[in-house]
Amino acid sequence: MSFSRIKLLLLSLRDLIPAAAPFIVLAVALMAVAYWVLDPTPPKKLVMATGTEQGAYEVLGRRYRDLLAPYGITVELRPSAGSGDNLASLQRDDSGVDIAFVQGGTVRRQPGQEALPDLGLVSLGSLFYEPVWLFYREDSAKRLLRRPRLQSLSELKGWRFNAGSPGSGVQLLAAELLELNRIDPQELKLAHLPNTPAVVELLEGRSDAMLFVSAPDSPLIQMLLQTPGIRLFSFSQSQAYARKLPHLSAVTLPRGVVDLGHNLPAEDVQLIAPTATLMAREGLHPALIQLLMQAATHIHGEAGWFARAGEFPNALNTDLPVAAESQRYLRNGAPWLQRYLPFWVSNLIDRMWVALLSIVAALIPLSRLVPPLYEFRVRSRVFRWYARLREVEEGLERPDADTDVLLQKLDDVEAHALRISLPLSYADELYALRQHIDLVRGKLQLTRARQRGEGAPAGSVVG
Repeated sequence: MSFSRIKLLLLSLRDLIPAAAPFIVLAVALMAVAYWVLDPTPPKKLVMATGTEQGAYEVLGRRYRDLLAPYGITVELRPSAGSGDNLASLQRDDSGVDIAFVQGGTVRRQPGQEALPDLGLVSLGSLFYEPVWLFYREDSAKRLLRRPRLQSLSELKGWRFNAGSPGSGVQLLAAELLELNRIDPQELKLAHLPNTPAVVELLEGRSDAMLFVSAPDSPLIQMLLQTPGIRLFSFSQSQAYARKLPHLSAVTLPRGVVDLGHNLPAEDVQLIAPTATLMAREGLHPALIQLLMQAATHIHGEAGWFARAGEFPNALNTDLPVAAESQRYLRNGAPWLQRYLPFWVSNLIDRMWVALLSIVAALIPLSRLVPPLYEFRVRSRVFRWYARLREVEEGLERPDADTDVLLQKLDDVEAHALRISLPLSYADELYALRQHIDLVRGKLQLTRARQRGEGAPAGSVVG
């Protein structure tokens, strides 16, 4: 490209940019407002309340933390006493907790109310079954029942029984189960120890039985299932429990699923199970919900001891309404842009595209003002010299016109006209100005000749 072409291009840009400046400023302002309102960029830190040490919630919390780390999200894990404690933390503004694992049935209706209370929280969906594990000592059953197996919860009367630590969902569920079986807590030697000390008490014989509510991922569950002398209670009335307590489901621990080689368990075990959910504050950023749902699919979507592949996560059996972003994910899956673009780029487009289309639709009519503004700016560089040219021509009409002064002014206009640079598409305006300058010059020369009593100059144009 030649230097002259580059110069003309730069001249065009010099006029185009100021003409389009109001349009550009308005577009940038609208995009800034849309970005501020939609807030497409999620925070980089997330606080998750998990559960007790060596519990399933703690194990799962670490998996969520590892899956979100590649996206630049730091997940801080907060241990807790369990579901009840987690729910209370979500409701406290000063706790800093954003999301938490909560056992199904932890959110209770108030007496006399049909609907659940508005807690300012949402569910991200159901994640997995949390079976109710009632472990007991075989020697305790022999001593108290004269047989090695516990057959009904009503037979627990007089047993040393750990029914979940304070603040846990286990304690709430244990109270429901005892009430259904018409057992007065006073008829039991109840303890409310955290899981780890409770297991120690059970293994050392200072406790006869304990109640767990946990996914089988818990190391304590895995250990107790394989400990000689420790039996797992089978809820033979599991279907009845599921009918009585809607937040429970009847599930089966298949024979041999713990250890096929040792045939553990030796028979199918009937269990009851609430559904664990992930709860969050209502204001949790949609992009974080999207990432959490993708992580949940990765962690809980595979086939397990109690669920088929793809059964979780889902929007069933949740105590609270499911967040709109979670429903969108469960319905459509991950945004298709994430298959081709980095998360941050695809998220920005996904959150902003509706606003961007609206802005474009509003700006298209306004963009029609740019060409007239550009044309006016280019042509004004020529037209403003027509004002000076008219002054010279009007000066000729005065009887006392000083033609020498007028010619000097005309020379000045012509000198400036020679320095005007215009895009090629407007060159005709410049040539027209020069022709009009020559026309006025001819009139000036003719007037000066008449004033001096001379003939018309050669080449002069008579108007």
